[in-house]
Formats: sequence, C-alpha cells, structure tokens
Amino acid sequence: MELSQEELEHFQAYLKKAGMAQNTISAYQSAVRQYFQLYPQLSINCLQAYKTYLLGRYQAATVNVKIHGLNRYLQYQNALPEASLPFSEKYRLPSVKHQQRTFADNIISNEDYGCLKKRLKEDGNFFWYFIVRFLGATGARVSELVQIKAEHVRLGYMDLYSKGGKIRRIYFPDSLCQECLAWLSDRELTSGFIFLNRQGKPVTPRGINSQLKKFAAKYGIDPSTVYPHSFRHLYAKNFLAKFNDISLLADLLGHESIETTKIYLTQTSTEQKTLIDRIIIW
Repeated sequence: MELSQEELEHFQAYLKKAGMAQNTISAYQSAVRQYFQLYPQLSINCLQAYKTYLLGRYQAATVNVKIHGLNRYLQYQNALPEASLPFSEKYRLPSVKHQQRTFADNIISNEDYGCLKKRLKEDGNFFWYFIVRFLGATGARVSELVQIKAEHVRLGYMDLYSKGGKIRRIYFPDSLCQECLAWLSDRELTSGFIFLNRQGKPVTPRGINSQLKKFAAKYGIDPSTVYPHSFRHLYAKNFLAKFNDISLLADLLGHESIETTKIYLTQTSTEQKTLIDRIIIW
C-alpha cells in the first residue's frame, strides 16, 4: 500500500508547523513512504517488523532517523480529529542504541583557526577573512551565515524565524562588528547581504565549503578540518572553556535539546592523548 501524495503533503505541513528543517522533513516523509510500501497498515506488529527490516539494511544512525520519522507520523495521526489508531496513543517505536565515539576528530584547532585568519588578512582577502571570522565568532550555520546583512552588523545581531514561529538570535561580538563595518564602508556597502558572489547573489554554502578547502591547502592546514561546521564546533568548545553554561550555549546554537549540544563537550583524540600524557605519570 502506498501513501497518497495528499496525505504526505498534510504530514509535511504538520512538520513545517512544528518548525522542522526541510532536510528533516524530507527524511521523515521518506521513512513513512517506505513503511507503507512494505506494510498495509499501522499496527504494533507491522511497526516492529519495519524496525527489524531497517536493522538488517542500515546503520544505526539511519535506522533512528527513520524511526523518529515514523514516531512523528504517529503523533500526526493522533492529532487528527478522526484519529483512530488501533493501539495506545502513547505508543512509540523504540530507537536503537549505538556506541558513539568518545572523541571528535577533524575539527579545526585554535592555532589553525588563527593561522587561517592571519594569512587571509595578510593576503588582503577580506571577503573570506570575514566569512571565517563570522563562522568562528558566532557559531552560525553556513546556511545562516549567507543571510547576514549590513543592517545586522550595525545591530550586532541577526534574528531568524523558523516555520514554527521560533526566533533564533545570532549575536555578533562588538570587535567583529567594528572591524566588519570598516570593511563594508570601504566597499560602500550600507545595506543588503554582505557575502555576495561575482553575480551579486549570496555565495552558496557549497561554494564556501569548496573555497575553504582550497585556502586550507594553500596555507598548509589539514583540509579535512576546514569546513563550515568545524568552526561552529570550535565556537562551542571555546565558549564552554570560557563560560561553562551548556544551557546558554544550546540557546545560542539554536538546539532544541541540550543532548545535541553535549557533542561539543567531546575532545579530539589528539587532545585526549595530550591530556593522558600530562596526567598519567605513574
């Protein structure tokens, strides 16, 4: 049995109203579509059979994404006026546990971050210097970075609104704002997006990632550590080192759950090795 396009669109509207990102919505829709291609109805037996099916074909992380999608669909069904699921409205398909790594590699170091900024500035490459500065000093996602306007720099922050009506405020440090405003003044740019490509359109996340890799190679920095999300991880680690308030950090990063933020407590394997060498002297 295949789910109708109309039903999938209603489910999509439900997820959008909950403020979910488009990638998450697509993944959840895909899981529900797959489920109904395999099973004729929603029942505990069928849901458990689907979980077994997933475990035999996917990694644990992918299995959990699909399970979360099915559980959201159950919530959606229970919210309908004519809801009539043949089991308790509280029933949810349990996710699977998987061992997470106790270290996080491929994250740029403070030393390499400083080197990258310094070399870009020395080369007069201020466009990319400020992309790196904003990524490292704000914790912004690359999709958020490209939305920064001159007006936001003057304000010292940028507000973004999700589909669910939630506000994500990204703060810009004053020192960064003053330096950036001087650069914008030299460009005679007083309004609109500040990171534009040669066609006058906002630079794309893919373009940013690709160019950062080239600069890393040019300046002798490991390219595997230089990508947009690496700077977000660096921001989080540095924030916690200076001000150990994970709840505030979760708000600043736009995380709905502190559990998501906890990944930034993880050290790289190199940091762990250095720590062990310093501590264990017996």
